Amino acid sequence: MAAYAALVSLMHIIDTIEHHHSPPISIDKQQVKSLTQILNFLQEFLESYKSPVADGDEADPLEMRIADAAHAVEDVIESHIVNVIKLVRSSPNEEFLQGYVVDAAHAAEEVNSREEVSCIDFYEDLQQVIEEMNVIKKEAMETSPEAQLQRKVSSTRAGSLTSSSTVKESMMVGFDDVQLQLLDRLTGGNRNRQIIPITGMGGIGKTTLARHIFEHALVKEYFDIRAWTTISQTYNVKETLRQVLHQVSGDLRSDLSEEDLGVKLRKYLLSRSKYLIILDDMWSVEVWEKMMVFFPDKNDGSRIVVTTRLSNLATELTNSNSIGMRFLDDVCSWSLFSKTVFGDEVFPLQLEEIGKKIVGKCKGLPLSIVVIGGLLAKSELTLEYWEHIEKNLSSIVNSENDEYWLRVLKLSYDHLPAYLKPCFLYMGMFGEDEVIRTAQLMRLWVSEGFLKPIINKSSKTIAKEYLKELVDRNLILVDEFGAVGNIKYCKMHDLLRDVSFQEAEKQRFYYVLGQHCPRGINSQRRIVIPRGISDKTVRDARACSFICHGNTVPEKLLNFRFLRTLTTDKYSSTYLEENVFQMVNLRYLWARFREGFHIPSSISLLWNLHTLIVTCDGDPTTAPVEIWKMHQLKHVEFEYRRMYLPDPRSGHSDVMMENLETLKGVLDFNLNEEMVKRIPNIKRLKIRYEDEVILCRVKCLSYLQCLSKLESFTCIISFGSEEYLQSISFPHSLKKLYLYCGDSFPHLEEILEKIGSLPLLEKLKLSYGQFARRRWEIVEGQFPSLKYLRLYDCRDMECWTLEGSCLPRLEQLHLWFVESLEEFPSEIGEIPNLKSIQVWDCSESAVVSLKNIVEEQEELQGEPSIHVRVESSNVSQELQSLATPNFRVVKG
Repeated sequence: MAAYAALVSLMHIIDTIEHHHSPPISIDKQQVKSLTQILNFLQEFLESYKSPVADGDEADPLEMRIADAAHAVEDVIESHIVNVIKLVRSSPNEEFLQGYVVDAAHAAEEVNSREEVSCIDFYEDLQQVIEEMNVIKKEAMETSPEAQLQRKVSSTRAGSLTSSSTVKESMMVGFDDVQLQLLDRLTGGNRNRQIIPITGMGGIGKTTLARHIFEHALVKEYFDIRAWTTISQTYNVKETLRQVLHQVSGDLRSDLSEEDLGVKLRKYLLSRSKYLIILDDMWSVEVWEKMMVFFPDKNDGSRIVVTTRLSNLATELTNSNSIGMRFLDDVCSWSLFSKTVFGDEVFPLQLEEIGKKIVGKCKGLPLSIVVIGGLLAKSELTLEYWEHIEKNLSSIVNSENDEYWLRVLKLSYDHLPAYLKPCFLYMGMFGEDEVIRTAQLMRLWVSEGFLKPIINKSSKTIAKEYLKELVDRNLILVDEFGAVGNIKYCKMHDLLRDVSFQEAEKQRFYYVLGQHCPRGINSQRRIVIPRGISDKTVRDARACSFICHGNTVPEKLLNFRFLRTLTTDKYSSTYLEENVFQMVNLRYLWARFREGFHIPSSISLLWNLHTLIVTCDGDPTTAPVEIWKMHQLKHVEFEYRRMYLPDPRSGHSDVMMENLETLKGVLDFNLNEEMVKRIPNIKRLKIRYEDEVILCRVKCLSYLQCLSKLESFTCIISFGSEEYLQSISFPHSLKKLYLYCGDSFPHLEEILEKIGSLPLLEKLKLSYGQFARRRWEIVEGQFPSLKYLRLYDCRDMECWTLEGSCLPRLEQLHLWFVESLEEFPSEIGEIPNLKSIQVWDCSESAVVSLKNIVEEQEELQGEPSIHVRVESSNVSQELQSLATPNFRVVKG
């Protein structure tokens, strides 16, 4: 909810000021004490508060008063910070101008001597808004809670919750006949290209069915090429073609026009055998008319599957019958509900009767069943609580509201813990069907300040727990897992996004430009600028967040003093380039600048910046030395045009970026003893070396072992040398490692021996280099935690041996262009957790040996457990004869 988010955010600001020496600002201790007491009380109040306001277009008045009051306090404090920093910047003291250490006493002298900032005015303004919050607190204390069931959300019960993958599988309950019908349409019938529409209302399982078929073993064997893309209401033909081209050919071109992308895609499809394309969530026949020429009819059995809510659209697409999704019957509804709530556990007898009543209220819509099931899976197993849920559902069923399904889904929002509601609402700021990178999402949650602190837990850990809980409740969908099992990408179902959007609009949590804004844009705290919408109407906004999708940011942000979050994926305006690094309250900045842009020294004014992501074309540039004084920075990423990071100024040996966790895109990083001291808590480091002198003579990589908290390390080296191989030393904390070695990098055996001793390493990607001894031996005890292994163009490895019980946790193995390998070690089949193997352009003898290993393993276990994909530019008849549903051989 907006009120709870505002309270937690305000508490973050107070805590940051208390523990951050810059800017030189302090709040009266008595005011801090009063504020803290009020905030703690109101947070606890909202955590158990049940609004008496019935469903409607208006938010709860008390909650909105709390939110407005908290925002008013934030504005008073942050406005004062702007004034103080402006004063400090205009000081004649050179050290002030350079953004270096300013102690509070010195700053206070500047303030008093120049009389540009009135501490008395600040005290009085702050006292006024504190008194308003105190009035609200007294009103809340007088609110007598009714004799009603409060939300009692317990921690996850061990073994009771299904994983997201299990949920996706269980969603297919009741659709066996539809699945068989679709399989028959895909693999049977005539050979001309066919369009197969899947129709039905939102939440009924169209996408789930299509995804299930897309991953089906028979479909994988039958179609040489498969691709999946989501269209949505606000479609982008160029992006759709780019995604399909990337999936079928690996080509990730973004500089081609729509026409050129289409022609390139058509040529590729013509040169290959039959293809399957899934066009998910289509709303208009126009998008198909623009793309149809690029999907050739080769009379080879190619198929295009379209999912849509519009039955008339299906008729426009094809003359053949569409596959209609129906509601689940009572038996299938109960089966899906049981799996969602209890997984493989037995359904408690005392809850069966009330459970069936709850299922009946969902009217056979799979999405409603799994969302309500996700709510109950996270709640106490009491008859009282389940009766409470059933009663709420009954009131929805008995109403005459046309938006029945949205009200059913909103019930799960209503019963979310207060701390999860802002995170759920925030999801609606992303586009319809948008695939969201979870790392970005969690950083945005942190920058907005509505993650409630937990003792001994980092903000990232808290964000991960929040994300997992929303996934467990089926309110967020997992789109893709990472190589080591982490949630890499997520998305939100359209109906749930509608719930988020409606509730956010009601509570003024965010505003999407182009929508009706009855209260005026000046009242909005967060503004989303969708693609294709003009930004001119936001010039008078006082928002603290701008999320810009495919647009430049507003040309003028007159009230930028309150801005905290700014993201844009297109080139920024000249105005932004000149002013963004003076928006002193920024916490999250992701912007793309034009060629020739240089980060100014004024970046040090951004006293509370957590995340800095700079995308810039052109030649590398140097970051200003003032960046070393930005103690709050956690994530720094330089994309496309890499940055040189200068050494801190001499005479400032005490300068540390103790909060820095991520540093990416640094060129020729001078990693030495002093530098290690300045970034003691770095966890993710991505660097590139083009200067051999720095790397070899200074022996930069020998200092890696001193970074005791480093978990992810990527190093790209564009030249070959033995010197840095001899000096490189990895910290034992590493979990992910990617080395891109120069073409002439020799002796991979030596570096792999060092890597194999890392106890926590889960993911290894090694590109280029040579096996000087032509042999790689992995002995027992090496790579104890490795889950993902990829070798790319590592030459001259003719023999590969595994001794003893090694690679015990390996799940994925990828070998690209390892052409000298004669055969796979037979011990590969004995690795207990190995799930998939992918090879590109390996020798034919190696592929045959891999086939023998897989067959032997299947005979021993009775079923296939390792899925293999072999891709080669030259597929012989012998290789093609090895193909099975579990052992794919394709030309690439």
